[in-house]
Amino acid sequence: MGTDQTNQLEQIRKLHEKVSSTSINYWFKYSNINTWEFWIILGVFILPLIALYFLIDRKKAILIGFFGFNIHIWFHYADIFCVTNGIVTYPYKFIPLLPASVPLDTSLIPVTFMLLYQWTLNNRRNYYLYATAYSVFLSFLFKPALVNFGLFRLYKGMNYFYIFLIFLSVSFLSKWMTNLFLHFQQESQKEPTYGQKISIKKLFLKKVKAK
Repeated sequence: MGTDQTNQLEQIRKLHEKVSSTSINYWFKYSNINTWEFWIILGVFILPLIALYFLIDRKKAILIGFFGFNIHIWFHYADIFCVTNGIVTYPYKFIPLLPASVPLDTSLIPVTFMLLYQWTLNNRRNYYLYATAYSVFLSFLFKPALVNFGLFRLYKGMNYFYIFLIFLSVSFLSKWMTNLFLHFQQESQKEPTYGQKISIKKLFLKKVKAK
């Protein structure tokens, strides 16, 4: 590693350290447990998880959980990209060290999409239609409400239509990834296991001997 590269890397490290320190200081001053916003976002984190515990279809828990994890990962990546590039920001957090919104990225958005996915599975509904409708709700009603309450801000020409495209992309991509792994599982179930192969071989040998 050259000297110039080392210096730039050290500069980046110091900037990250400064951002982290500034975020913590901001949290203690404006977003600590003495603010009503802190308790709102904490409730947004806890309540969906409680609802999921009681409402999830346990017979499909692995499938729904895998889908929800996809929602969490893709939305979290998109959120981090927007925050770190100064496109959006969350003025209040309950974990100051993380740039994105933990309640939205890990709880509210994944859980509600999981329950939507579960409902479409159990009622044989078109997931893409309802995911699009829910994305419209999140983008044009929920996000503006967060802005009005001072819990979310937009910058650099970011608007609710772009947010809608993010929600739509995340919801569709998560469904496609889940379908892909379901396809892998179904394909593996069609192939005989090692034990089944031995049994088939024995059966074939018996037929040969019988002849």
